[in-house]
Amino acid sequence: MVFLIRVQTEITIKRPIECCFDAARDLDLHTRTVWNHTQEKIVSANEGLIGPGEIVTFEATHFFVRQRLTSKVIDFEPPYTFTDQMQQGAFRSLIHIHEFEVLHQNETSMRDTLHFEAPYGWMGRLAERFILQSYMKNFLEYRNKQLKKMLES
Repeated sequence: MVFLIRVQTEITIKRPIECCFDAARDLDLHTRTVWNHTQEKIVSANEGLIGPGEIVTFEATHFFVRQRLTSKVIDFEPPYTFTDQMQQGAFRSLIHIHEFEVLHQNETSMRDTLHFEAPYGWMGRLAERFILQSYMKNFLEYRNKQLKKMLES
């Protein structure tokens, strides 16, 4: 039986959909919009905007442990959605769906849906519900607020 956790965030950005879509897949912007204390960096990827079939490896510190996560873009429908899936990392599974919707001419809804499953059986399930679910939501919300600030300034 699969015990996937689902985390969803949504933010409105006063910029055209194409701009928001490209910003969300900009690898340089990614490392500049996450929590500073994670010291996140890209250790393997093409430069610029990530696209269909491309793979990126991030290195960051979470819960005092330096770790790597390799993700591949498995779905790509510009400028409305792209999905990346963990290929290697600390989770048992992780899928991140990025969705964009035009609200008005220069206003876009950006929604992130994260499905993940921790390793380690019942201990992992406890960590998912009591620690990881809120941690991952806060992580996404922080990043999205930073993207919004950058795009709207």
